[in-house]
Amino acid sequence: MPEGTDDPALSATEELALARLALDEGDLHHAAGHLAGALARAPTLPEVHETLARLAAASRGGLDLFPINHHTFVGAVVARAHLLATAGRPAEGLELLAAATAYSPGTQWAGVPWVTAPELVERLDPDHIARVLMQVCAALSDPVPRVGRSALTPYLTLARNAVTVHPEHGLLLGAASALARRLGEVALAVRWATRGVRAQPSKMGEVWLGYAYRSAGRTREGLAALGRAVELDPDDLAIYADIAGTLADIGRLDEALEWTERALARDPSFDCAVHTAHRLRHLRDGDLAHLVALADFVRDHPDDSHEHGDLAQCCRARPWLGQLTPAGGPLVDAMRQAVADDDNGLGSAVRLPAAAPPSAVRTATSTAPGLRIEVVGGALEPDPREPRRASVQRLWRYADDLPTPALPAPSATAVERIGQVAHPAWPHPPAAYDAAVGLAGLDVTDLLGLLVHPPAAPANAVGRLLAAHDPSVWVRGVQVWACLGLLHHRTDEPWEGSTRRRVLLDLIWGVEDWVTEAALFALVTAAWVDPSVRSDVARVVAERLADAAAVARTRPVPIAASLAHLALAAPDLDPATAALAGELLGPLSPQVPRPRNPLRRLWQLLRGARTR
Repeated sequence: MPEGTDDPALSATEELALARLALDEGDLHHAAGHLAGALARAPTLPEVHETLARLAAASRGGLDLFPINHHTFVGAVVARAHLLATAGRPAEGLELLAAATAYSPGTQWAGVPWVTAPELVERLDPDHIARVLMQVCAALSDPVPRVGRSALTPYLTLARNAVTVHPEHGLLLGAASALARRLGEVALAVRWATRGVRAQPSKMGEVWLGYAYRSAGRTREGLAALGRAVELDPDDLAIYADIAGTLADIGRLDEALEWTERALARDPSFDCAVHTAHRLRHLRDGDLAHLVALADFVRDHPDDSHEHGDLAQCCRARPWLGQLTPAGGPLVDAMRQAVADDDNGLGSAVRLPAAAPPSAVRTATSTAPGLRIEVVGGALEPDPREPRRASVQRLWRYADDLPTPALPAPSATAVERIGQVAHPAWPHPPAAYDAAVGLAGLDVTDLLGLLVHPPAAPANAVGRLLAAHDPSVWVRGVQVWACLGLLHHRTDEPWEGSTRRRVLLDLIWGVEDWVTEAALFALVTAAWVDPSVRSDVARVVAERLADAAAVARTRPVPIAASLAHLALAAPDLDPATAALAGELLGPLSPQVPRPRNPLRRLWQLLRGARTR
């Protein structure tokens, strides 16, 4: 359903005025278009419905003015629903309102008298009402956030009316329970589901009852109901996965895994069981291989029965699996303090034993121009201003300890595109790879330019949060997504000799910088999405981490902890490198910043901002 009419800036009042004017002039089609726009903006406004009734009277019911096709505007769908109800076809009207709710669950499409009238349910088949309620439930989260529940209460009223008239209809009671559960009416959900199972015992009835008990915190009774559902239909493997998930939630992990194994013994490729099994195995032993295997399964089975969140759940808030690590080092800490004090760093100084990563210096000097940066002591080797290996493309020039970009600024197109995708968090590495596909058309020059000329954070909720807490997160995010864009460059080239691999390796072995982390994450992501490159990527990760560990024995390496986290996110990493990563992240490494996340609250705020 398209989101707007020809002029999306018009308000409901303006649309209504234009509809009335067109109706007065006999221009019914234009009147219908403006009424659809008014309904989309104010679906419960009485004046809109009065004008719709006038239009219906002038056009033999008005249904022909609101035809349904594959791209019908949502306002037209809702208008047709009301006209169908007026024409004595409320069952069809309810289906269209449910479709509108599925399109935009936060809008009160059904908040009109004919939907909540008690007499409506006497005219409808209870099976049909149940199907409408299930159609609505399929579009809702479980539970619906409190802020979104008021728009859906008309359907709950419909459900109440229906179960009053049809008190022994099992399917209706179960569907009504599912809706009540999602809207936070847990006690009512249990009561309705219990009545449904008592009236008409069935597998679905027991499932609805199990879910209701589970939402009410009555887990033992919920498991019993789900167990009865399995007895009624041993071939419904989705219930096995639900039981496994419920058992895992209460800490009975071994029993949970037994249920997933039972399901997989019946069908090794059943998606719900595979997803749950890999998630629970990872929960049990923390082995990344389970998550990589799950990503492989998702890639090889694109037609799963429904969308699953197991991989994202396991990666959420995990360093590099689901989000950036915060930048480390005293310079970044001083910059954060200057941002918190809102004083531009005036009068403050930070003393460094060695040159900081160039991206950190550039970000700190632009964010806190009053902050004085001093490199004290003798020159430490190896020089952090020099690439770790011979580099084809230098990103930075140095004047003493101050870096400046060695590359031209990116094009306006590149700036626009990176602003559309860059974010410091992602569901999991394959999802990050997919999200970066929009950068595939950018030139390598543009993508490299973004690394050293990151644009300002966008003027939206995410950008404002980052500016107020830690501007380095946005810069690091831009660099990560630019490197993911490089990963999409000329994907037709075989990996070993490809431009994308060569450029990323050049960045990985360049000057110690945030860019090093971003480029290594791109390589790790490549290993997640393409099993054929895993051995190569694991070797590069091992070599880069070993180099960082060696350097950390002679001087601080601010990116070392992040590189260790990256190594632990890499598929097929050898045990020795995994152990080295653990050592770098351990308490006995004074030269490596202890991994901590001073931005925990920021990540929580960012997740909220992203959903607005």
